[in-house]
Amino acid sequence: MSADPATEAGARPDRGMPERGTVFTETMLGTLRLDDTEGTRRIRLDLRVSADRVLRPTGTTEARATGRVRIADWADDPDVIGELEISPLARRRIRYRLTFTAQGRRLTLDGWKSVTPRRPVASMTVLPYTLYENGTRIGTGTLRFPVTTGLLPFLASFRFPRRENTGALHAPRWNGEPGRTEVWYTTVTDPATGSGLWLHHELTAPADGSAPHAHGWAAVFPKDGPVRHARFGPAAWPPGAAGFTVNGVTALPGTLTGSAEDGALSWKLTERPLAEPLFTFPRWSWRRPLLPAAQILPAARARYDGTFTHDGTTLTLTAAPGASARIYGHGNARRWAWLHADLGGGDVLEIVAAVSTRPVLRALPPLVFLRLRHVGRTWPRRAERSAVGWAGLGRFRAAVGLPTWTVEGRAGLRRIRVEVTQPPERTLALDYTDPDGSHAVCRNSERADAHVLLERWWFGGWRTEAEWTLRGTAHAEVGAR
Repeated sequence: MSADPATEAGARPDRGMPERGTVFTETMLGTLRLDDTEGTRRIRLDLRVSADRVLRPTGTTEARATGRVRIADWADDPDVIGELEISPLARRRIRYRLTFTAQGRRLTLDGWKSVTPRRPVASMTVLPYTLYENGTRIGTGTLRFPVTTGLLPFLASFRFPRRENTGALHAPRWNGEPGRTEVWYTTVTDPATGSGLWLHHELTAPADGSAPHAHGWAAVFPKDGPVRHARFGPAAWPPGAAGFTVNGVTALPGTLTGSAEDGALSWKLTERPLAEPLFTFPRWSWRRPLLPAAQILPAARARYDGTFTHDGTTLTLTAAPGASARIYGHGNARRWAWLHADLGGGDVLEIVAAVSTRPVLRALPPLVFLRLRHVGRTWPRRAERSAVGWAGLGRFRAAVGLPTWTVEGRAGLRRIRVEVTQPPERTLALDYTDPDGSHAVCRNSERADAHVLLERWWFGGWRTEAEWTLRGTAHAEVGAR
């Protein structure tokens, strides 16, 4: 990962404006009876529902659901994923189909609220369901929406945000101009082994106007053992691609496949987005090339399933946390730092701090773009706040170095301090070549440590709002020339 915030992006703009969608949260409580055991278990389901359009009460709306399920003495999975069919009048039902993990078993909860005019409240708040494993029923139960305590939070949770076409966010931005670099990269943590994975796909259009080429690399960071990496390419860039597709290496929405070094490293992964896009730089900078560069995450959080093989060892990933990101610009910054941290419980932190290569700007301290998604909301509310604040440069500050670097700053009534450590034995140094032929070196770790402290001003003093400590699961990088 690298970005130069003072380099003109030069991407072609998105002509379509995003439409409004619908987001709301819902909590349901109930019981589960497993077919092979006696008695019932208490169950709690907390969902965040997201639709690409404003709900239509007289029609049918398809929506995505993520959240957490807790079943007494049996399951606690914060990565529930599924879909809803919201059709209260047209089909007189609201159907839920959700997938989660319990004691290593992948299960599906399937049920619906049957809406009837004679009993509108009861029918809209009671969800009978069946629990399946590999298509076989293993239990049944009932969930209920707690009207007395849940109605007001439910109504207050409704939002109508602008919706991005996430498929379009994967599409190439390059429009034939020389001197451009475009990157698709994915970082993952395998929860079973503690290994970190890094897939980097890059298009380089040389500044001298010669033919563009595609290349990249894959790397694995085992919990025990040295870091291993291998490169693929260079190869000719094929026009008209939906994403990155070169010589059997692909980075497409929902799919990552490829191999490097004659198969010494190979991978076949599917990607399941769990969250909305996250714009590390201002949202408009991805659609309109008014800022020097842009970096985005088509989904702030994702889960990965599949295999990654290195030197005869195969990792089998199941619901592995990570994310894919995109960069477009002229090349690497003079100096930079990057962090992606899945904080758990749906929270995620993304940081890019960089010093430009431009003659005047390279004398300034790093510009910081920090985006924290916490309890369903993104802070700071506008990406520009962390870079320039309201009182000029330096509202958020970064001290970039190795093995430890820090970022701290304040926006509104909140302030944050982030400390990232990249132990040398868990860090890989790689060379980058910019379109103009200059070189930079990045030092990347997919097994970094991070400590994040979020505080809020309350009654005359700073109080801890949230605190996270990640050991070996943060994804980080520091680069320099």
